[in-house]
Amino acid sequence: MPKTPGAESRPMHKPLRWLWLALAVIVLDLATKYAASAWLEYARPVVVLPFFDLTLLHNTGAAFSFLAGHDGWQRWFFATIAVGASVGLSLWMRRLKAHETLLAAALALIIGGALGNLYDRLVHGYVVDFLSFHWGQRYYFPAFNLADVAITLGAAGIILESLRDGWRQRRNKAGS
Repeated sequence: MPKTPGAESRPMHKPLRWLWLALAVIVLDLATKYAASAWLEYARPVVVLPFFDLTLLHNTGAAFSFLAGHDGWQRWFFATIAVGASVGLSLWMRRLKAHETLLAAALALIIGGALGNLYDRLVHGYVVDFLSFHWGQRYYFPAFNLADVAITLGAAGIILESLRDGWRQRRNKAGS
């Protein structure tokens, strides 16, 4: 089926409407963090599966507790990064093309995750983590939360979209 000329470059209609997904991530993230904080005892795992626990932890750093051992400046550093990233990704979202729906969803997931963790940093001074995966009792993956899941899925979506864009470009060159 022939494509309409210029369809690939047509702007997305109301790209910021994807921010509903960011809002959904924020609400789910904050609700689960609230529940974890209310129901779990700090650092006392609740076994769910042999490889998965619910363990309430507070992370003053970033991913994998990066910079967590410092004296507090990192709170504002990571807050600034979250705000800057959210603004930058929203500006990127405004420029999306009509066919870039996966990219719109990916950017919204990252924005929602960044703002969910930003709330924790500003209100508590740390990020609430509670999802803990491990192998046996020896090898633990750092605990995380739904905001972190959204950021990871969003990053994967950006990678997938860039791969799809490359495949699309090669296919269009081959068809010319």
